[in-house]
Amino acid sequence: MAIFNEEEQQRIRTAIEDAEKHTSGQIRVCIEKTCSENVLDRAAKYFHKLEMHQTKHRNGVLVYLATVDRKFAIIGDAGIDKVVPADFWDSTKEDMLQHFKLGNLVEGIVTGLAIAGEQLQKYFPHNADDNNELPDDIAFMDGE
Repeated sequence: MAIFNEEEQQRIRTAIEDAEKHTSGQIRVCIEKTCSENVLDRAAKYFHKLEMHQTKHRNGVLVYLATVDRKFAIIGDAGIDKVVPADFWDSTKEDMLQHFKLGNLVEGIVTGLAIAGEQLQKYFPHNADDNNELPDDIAFMDGE
């Protein structure tokens, strides 16, 4: 799936690494071309498939994007959802959408990752014994 070139993929990986530097939180990006169901249901499906619900502090965040269908969602695990403001994910999506509307998917994703990282750092600061529990690579799906 050639949605992003290698340079763009590296930029997203670097944004994930930067967002996770100061937090125990774990962030993943999941991309596919089409979304055959409700976007939040689809994101939740991949959240579990990618085992994001198994992090130590239940503080995983998934940015899901269906590029052809132009749908996206951000979901957080129980730990992060308990502490962020009620409108946090919606406001983050709005910031991302400003870039998406201009056709800049990578910038929109990077923006969302930075915002999520700031919140994760605020509520889940990095501890000396924290490990990177999930891969930082983009999860490219094919509509499974």
